[in-house]
Amino acid sequence: MRLYMKSPSLQVGSHTFSWGSRTYVMGILNITPDSFSGDGLFRDAGEGVKGAVEQARNFLEWGADILDVGGESTRPGSEPVNAEDEMTRVIPVIEAIHSEFPDALISVDTYKAKVAQAAFKAGAHILNDVWALRADPELASVAAAFSAPVVLMHNRSNPASVEVRNQLGNAYTGSAYENLMDDVKRGLLTSVELAVRAGVDESRIILDPGVGFGKTREHNLELIDRLGEIRALGYPVLLGPSRKSFIGFTLDLPPDQRVEGTAATVSVGITRGADIIRVHDVKEMARVAKMTDAIVR
Repeated sequence: MRLYMKSPSLQVGSHTFSWGSRTYVMGILNITPDSFSGDGLFRDAGEGVKGAVEQARNFLEWGADILDVGGESTRPGSEPVNAEDEMTRVIPVIEAIHSEFPDALISVDTYKAKVAQAAFKAGAHILNDVWALRADPELASVAAAFSAPVVLMHNRSNPASVEVRNQLGNAYTGSAYENLMDDVKRGLLTSVELAVRAGVDESRIILDPGVGFGKTREHNLELIDRLGEIRALGYPVLLGPSRKSFIGFTLDLPPDQRVEGTAATVSVGITRGADIIRVHDVKEMARVAKMTDAIVR
């Protein structure tokens, strides 16, 4: 499964990602007041920045390779945030982290070109787009202009298909798929074409199957089990299962009690070909990744 890579490595600043050698860890910094997992750092501007820098410090000490900064919650049923408000949240945080930890790799979790451009100027290096360049027609060109690696995530979220289950949180009940894996692969490759046409080098494209976005619990479990089929497309794969509702529905547990379920999905995901794991619990999942790597790599 690891023989199909279009590029064996990715250079981002002074950092080299050698795909297949180990699993890389992306730590989630939610600069929002309404994160589904309860870890939102946005309060007033000053305290939000201070808290984010401290969390970034911890994440780096615990083994994070990338710090993913986002200013708009993507939980099912969340309210959209305009570009100006999103920038108010994330740009001071990116600037502060870049100043405090100049060698740290920062990704910006946004689907808006205006936010991405400001983030890259503030010190971000990577674009993480939950709509895979389809929400804003200008975003691909911005990423290309900054030579930024791009994470393209499959997403069929529909606000009309949100299910609310009290303490377990909200979840998308899932879109219709003719064939789950074929549909996901087709959608991702369409976004790859958008990126390449805009000037993004193929070696700087990372795919995310979009666990939790417009999929049922059963869809999410199948995606993780068959992740190797995404990896076989020839691009590195990011997996983001952390604390998500499909884990809660499987274990009947709220977000703050899903660390073991997340660990299981991370470990299995790595065995199926994940190159990057995007997680809230960096200390624990970095250990899970290291142990899993020791077995399968």
